[in-house]
Amino acid sequence: MTSRERVELTLAHEEPDRVPVDLGSSLVTGIQASAYAGVKKALGISQGEVRVYEPFQMLAEVEEPVRRALGVDVYGITLPDTIFGYKNENWKPFRLFDGTEVRVSEHFVWDELPNGDLVQYPQGDRSLPPSGRMPKDGFYFDAIVRQEPIDDARLDPGQWVEQTYGLFGDEQMRFLEEQSRWYFENTEYALFGNFGGGSFGDIAIVVGPHIPFPKGIRDPEEFYVSHITRKEYIREIFQRTLEIQMKNIEMYRQAVGERIQVIEINGNDFGSQNGPFISPQMYRDLYKPYHREMNDWVHDNTGWKTFFHSCGSNVAFLDDFREAGVDILNPVQISAAGMDPEYLKKNYGKDFVFWGGAVDAQHTLPFGTVEEVLREVKENIATFKNGGGYVFNNVHNIQAGVPVENILALFQALQDAGNYGH
Repeated sequence: MTSRERVELTLAHEEPDRVPVDLGSSLVTGIQASAYAGVKKALGISQGEVRVYEPFQMLAEVEEPVRRALGVDVYGITLPDTIFGYKNENWKPFRLFDGTEVRVSEHFVWDELPNGDLVQYPQGDRSLPPSGRMPKDGFYFDAIVRQEPIDDARLDPGQWVEQTYGLFGDEQMRFLEEQSRWYFENTEYALFGNFGGGSFGDIAIVVGPHIPFPKGIRDPEEFYVSHITRKEYIREIFQRTLEIQMKNIEMYRQAVGERIQVIEINGNDFGSQNGPFISPQMYRDLYKPYHREMNDWVHDNTGWKTFFHSCGSNVAFLDDFREAGVDILNPVQISAAGMDPEYLKKNYGKDFVFWGGAVDAQHTLPFGTVEEVLREVKENIATFKNGGGYVFNNVHNIQAGVPVENILALFQALQDAGNYGH
């Protein structure tokens, strides 16, 4: 069975030959560069280079030899545009604080502050105020909040959206068409479309790391408070965002056709560790109509399945997600309140494909023993895989500092327990 056939059966809630595997197809199913370098070394793969294609979370581009070694079934169709507003091209050397040698885009421009922190700039332009900061000896860039003084009388949702989003250009459309066609015709991978246009209020975008001088409500706390105090302002932002992204998704369809199997719609988080991040009623009022419209368009016009990322405890939202037309849930944060694998599979296994949930990524994977990782992963596979509807992946990206032996155990457990036996 090919990877594409394997994933297509899984998405149809049927059992393939084995559980399909994802690593690196999206910005939420990947691996941090230091961890990736360790995995490459442990696998004995010396060719190639560690490229950081996502310079916010410092995610590595997973190379073909690594995909083959780990049995990966999914490849991500990803534009070369970064969250900081510059393109990935013409790679140059960069050294992480832990000494890992990586390659970054030529537009990745950084400076070291007196305290040892690193900063980088919107669109790689040093003439602008920095928009990202990596603390000394850290592994990731934090967004720098550049909130201007708020004048409610002058808040303009149209300006907010115009600064934040735009329509696909010809160059982007050609890239999507060419990349999706090449990987569809020359590989057997299932293809994952990194669209993300339904991420209304994604806080990583709200702060505007790619915008020279962000206008409007850009502070994360104030943005969430505005869901109550400036509800119509937020609603207008979402409505105008929808208008742009509905045009974009139509163009995306023109570019990739039916060559992709999955499209990411949402990257925003609605759950916290212990419960909902916002009330379910607020989700129904401010988000659900827009998610439903996008999902309905996908289902009415394509054969794609919609991928919906939301960290944390999402139990309170699952019925609404189902009604909004969500097909795939990720990352399935099993360590959050109420996110028990058996409960999820029993009550929602016919409604959603679970993409992730392999192991407790907050405790077991980074701090457990190899034996504990093997045991927990096998138990979760046994729960999630029955009847299909499960794609194997860590809960979110594999982070820096996770022992390499535990990462290898993660995938070893899949080899031991991932077959369907028919």
